[in-house]
Amino acid sequence: MNYIPVSQLGERPLISILSTIFHELPDGVISGAGADDCAVIDINESSYLVVTTDMLHRMTDFPKQMSPWQIGWMSAAVNLSDIAAMGARPTGLLAAIGLPRDTDVSFVEEIARGMRDCTREYDTAVIGGDIDTHDELTICGTALGTVSKGELLTRKGARVGDKVCVTGYAGSAGVALYALENGIDVPDSVLKALLQPMPRIREAMELASLGHVTSMMDTSDGIAMSLYDLSKASGVGFRLQEKALPLQPEVEELVSFDRVTLNSMSLYTGGDFELIFTVRPEGIEEVLNLGNISMIGEVLPQERSISIQKSDGTVLQVERKGYEQLKIADNT
Repeated sequence: MNYIPVSQLGERPLISILSTIFHELPDGVISGAGADDCAVIDINESSYLVVTTDMLHRMTDFPKQMSPWQIGWMSAAVNLSDIAAMGARPTGLLAAIGLPRDTDVSFVEEIARGMRDCTREYDTAVIGGDIDTHDELTICGTALGTVSKGELLTRKGARVGDKVCVTGYAGSAGVALYALENGIDVPDSVLKALLQPMPRIREAMELASLGHVTSMMDTSDGIAMSLYDLSKASGVGFRLQEKALPLQPEVEELVSFDRVTLNSMSLYTGGDFELIFTVRPEGIEEVLNLGNISMIGEVLPQERSISIQKSDGTVLQVERKGYEQLKIADNT
């Protein structure tokens, strides 16, 4: 057997391999490993239970400027964002925390308060977990949520002619991380996108209730990578409009960045935890009226691939890149 390091293979190909091993689903499980942001379990005549898990590490996931409270908030937020991507209401969060032996107790208390405050913001709570010793701080969260069967949203369902939308702003977290790493001053409002992301639970539930959304996921790994995931699940292509990408006003005002760089960051950097979704054309006006939502493109046949029309009219291929956990090279 040939030796292939996981860093060479990458996160998504490895998930595909593991999903073939874990392909068997017990009775009542509607969607399992690798298919979506959450597993989906049939619990009664009217509702599904959705379950997700996410692991974060001190060295790779938490910027050194992040406070312990923010570490806790982030650890809850990443899991709640996956619950949002299914249109579900969070039920609770379990957290397993691996700690170096010399960790100060007050540091752990602040992490716990950050988790508590994030879950409280979304009308849920930390309901259990585990602690253990570990070489570096490692937090694994498992979130649960419920959604009515008629409102479940998944990555599969986009159709040619649908409109592509996103909540909030694109690229703010990526700009904030770049600024921190390069000593560039940015406003606190930009840093907050990175250090205290806000899962779009309420927006997702509103969107699900309207009945116009055909597919959805979050943008934690970047808009471009998310579009490739949606493309694979739904069997479609996409055409984006560069001028429609929503940039935070404070980001646009940063003189340290030119427009080309900002547009690239809006596509290829992760960490925003916004929602990207497709909408039936007849429902787009009602969706946009919810506020905090931008229409950035449309769904095309799969053979048209994924592209973006620039302000001067030229059309370029959107690269398949973004944040991938296991990759050493080409991460943005």
